[in-house]
Amino acid sequence: MFSIGTLSNQTGVKVPTIRYYEQTGLLDAPERTEGNQRRYGKAELERLGFIRHARDLGFSIEAIAALIRLQNHPDRSCKEATDIAIAQLGYVRAKIERLQKLETELVRITDGCSGLGVTEDCYVLASLGNHGLCEADHDRETR
Repeated sequence: MFSIGTLSNQTGVKVPTIRYYEQTGLLDAPERTEGNQRRYGKAELERLGFIRHARDLGFSIEAIAALIRLQNHPDRSCKEATDIAIAQLGYVRAKIERLQKLETELVRITDGCSGLGVTEDCYVLASLGNHGLCEADHDRETR
């Protein structure tokens, strides 16, 4: 059995995050000692590793919950899991595309300023103050 601190150390997930995962139902409520300390087993360690890896890949809490529900039914088709992963891949690709647009715009803005003038005439500051000076749409992403 592991304490919450040991679980945190072994998985790299912070203690408050572990508690959050318990509150959201991603992790089952652990057994407690007579002193009311949480005690986790190997199954919780593995589940937390699964959650951590999914979060590292950018999956949302909702997607992870759906994947865990699927994992709890080993006889079901894996199509839903594949569909969730494909949706995440689409999100990542869209984010990469957006970041490439941001990179292009930042290169253009920084190339437009020598850095030798005064702030009153600074192209970087002018561009940040006037979105109309931008060549491409790069508004904030939505999810």
